[in-house]
Amino acid sequence: MNIWQPESGETLLSRVPVTFATGAATRVRGMRWFRDTERNDIQRELPGWPEGPSYVARSTGGVVAQKSLKATAMAAGAAALAFLSSAGGNISGGGQSDDSGSDTPDEPADEVEDFPVMWAAVGTIARTLPWQLDPGRSNEKHYRTHLIVTDRRLVVVGLPFHKKDLELIDDEMLWECPRVDIDSIELKDFKDGNDFKVTFVDGSWCRLRSVWRVKVAQYLVPPRDLIPLGSLTPSQRKTVLEFAAENRTPESVPPIISRNPTGRIRVDILPPDRYTSAFGASEATMTMDSAGQKIDISDYLPEDF
Repeated sequence: MNIWQPESGETLLSRVPVTFATGAATRVRGMRWFRDTERNDIQRELPGWPEGPSYVARSTGGVVAQKSLKATAMAAGAAALAFLSSAGGNISGGGQSDDSGSDTPDEPADEVEDFPVMWAAVGTIARTLPWQLDPGRSNEKHYRTHLIVTDRRLVVVGLPFHKKDLELIDDEMLWECPRVDIDSIELKDFKDGNDFKVTFVDGSWCRLRSVWRVKVAQYLVPPRDLIPLGSLTPSQRKTVLEFAAENRTPESVPPIISRNPTGRIRVDILPPDRYTSAFGASEATMTMDSAGQKIDISDYLPEDF
């Protein structure tokens, strides 16, 4: 077991599985590109990167044909459901839509016509990202990459993935970037709503994907001011320490304390025994009022989430 840990005085804020994103629009579905600022493909220029797949966006005719086939399949499915219903079948929809997704692209040039996941001139930060983030080069059945956020930096680690032993973690540090080199984090909601865009101070950027992207963004957009444990009132501090004890948190793992827009105080704890290769670090979360009283989740305001 080798679990990446922050340095002394550095606070771990979140850890989530992450990869480069994948196109979702018909023309670029299942594809991704690595571009310079002139839209040239640069994947063969990236130092140390192994050979990976080369994609060609579908032609307009191919897109039309795919949409026609999809419409035909949907019509056939609707006809079958209508027949089953008329015959007395009990048919109901079981799926739920993702409220964060959108069918409207924010940037058609980069989401519909093309799908760059790296946009980087020579010598820029995005070109230093590790190839292991690319699903086209790394087998997710046996290997995962996690993005770690601390109060000082972003870190990418790689680790083997064993479906039958998710608690087995053997981290290899692949990349790091000081937070001062991050210009912005932008959530991208086109289609499934799992992507986010990291723009660096030199203008380069990358588009990443994580089902738990909010865990990354919540401490970066905008940056939250962390509250030292020692600055809390005695009643607040007592509540935090009791919460940490309930979650068997060692003293070496400090609670993450911040203030919600509601004025209430949020406490997140990342117990080491809740790390997995599949999900990253699962936090224990508590919200309390100014008097140090824990607030029941049924009494949360929207901003408390």
